[in-house]
Amino acid sequence: MDSQQQLAWRCAEKMYSDDGCSNKLAMKVEQMDKGRAVVSMAVTADMLNGFATCHGGMIFSLADSAFAFACNSENQAAVAAGCSIEYIRPAKEGDVLTAAADVKSQGRVTGTYDIEITNQQGKLVALFRGKAHRLGMSVLEGENE
Repeated sequence: MDSQQQLAWRCAEKMYSDDGCSNKLAMKVEQMDKGRAVVSMAVTADMLNGFATCHGGMIFSLADSAFAFACNSENQAAVAAGCSIEYIRPAKEGDVLTAAADVKSQGRVTGTYDIEITNQQGKLVALFRGKAHRLGMSVLEGENE
């Protein structure tokens, strides 16, 4: 693992430790690298809507968490400035969803990230795009990027 991957993992570990939502939804950070994060989540009964499919907000939360880990992977604190999602197919109880976030562009202050959410069969469930805004501070206190 190179130094950039190590930094990305340290940033993710710090963020995850303070992230009640990702913890409550039992999300798992699977991969980290500069501008990239892969996060998974199992769909449970309490995540279902009235049609017995995964509530769109749960899928959005998974994508948003992967987005957050990816856009903070360089130890430059960033928040969402805007996000959109397109739902492709439903997820059901027992499905394991994986959100793979990748940077598409990253400037000094703003960045654009695309996140693909797939199920355990590799079928596309949703597409998410997030715009990030860097805050001018570090994720890890006392460390530079």
